[in-house]
Amino acid sequence: MGREWFRAMGTPDGPALLHLVEGQEVIAYAWGPGTDWALDHLPALLGEHDDPSDFRPTHPVLREAQRRAPGLRVGRTDAVWEAFVPAVIEQKVTGREAYAGFRRLVRAHGTPAPGPARQPGHPAYGLICPPGPEVWARIPSWTWLRAGVEPARSRTIVSAAHRAAALERTLGVPPDEADRRLQSLPGVGPWTSAEVRQRAHGDPDAWSDGDYHVPGMVTLALVGEALDNDAAREVLEPFRGHRYRVQQLVEVLGIRPERRGPRRTLPTHLPN
Repeated sequence: MGREWFRAMGTPDGPALLHLVEGQEVIAYAWGPGTDWALDHLPALLGEHDDPSDFRPTHPVLREAQRRAPGLRVGRTDAVWEAFVPAVIEQKVTGREAYAGFRRLVRAHGTPAPGPARQPGHPAYGLICPPGPEVWARIPSWTWLRAGVEPARSRTIVSAAHRAAALERTLGVPPDEADRRLQSLPGVGPWTSAEVRQRAHGDPDAWSDGDYHVPGMVTLALVGEALDNDAAREVLEPFRGHRYRVQQLVEVLGIRPERRGPRRTLPTHLPN
């Protein structure tokens, strides 16, 4: 048996647990009311709709990354709200803070995943499906604070929860229009829009514009020097249409600037 993944998810039909087993081919199992939806959208999740045929980089770093990951594709979840919430929680904080806060909120307000996720001893036991927008909208302010999410980010999520249906409709429009609609929401800028489009839309051009780490990684890989976000935009411009694909390939090689200085202290958003 090959590598395995479990994915607890909400769908328009209800919660679902998806189990993928990688071998000569991908074998999928699913449980719950959302089973049909999860399996119908599995090809998109695995990158079936991604078309890299016109991406032929000559840069040696990218060619080496393609050699190491010849089957790399940009997948899509087709679940915009599911991608939106963690993207907002990840704004302007460390990954450790964001993951801990999101996990705490999902475990407190989500739904236990169906099937073997409810069987003690099973590898999927305890997985939780993230809550829907109507639940996120009702989470009180003090709960957000205890999860390390300050009012600016929680307001963005609560406000957007009332437009969740409109967010899902961005799946049916061109990438530039999806970007415009996402950035029309209060508290959403280029970085958050890109993170949502990477995950939900499978947009191969949605590079992490404004990220703390990505510009330095990309410029170090492509020009040999870690530079700022403006420089990264310039370096990536010749790859327009595939800028997120370039970012992924750089990440495949693990190229990143050397870290210097002490680690930052994680803040608390609770009042003294």
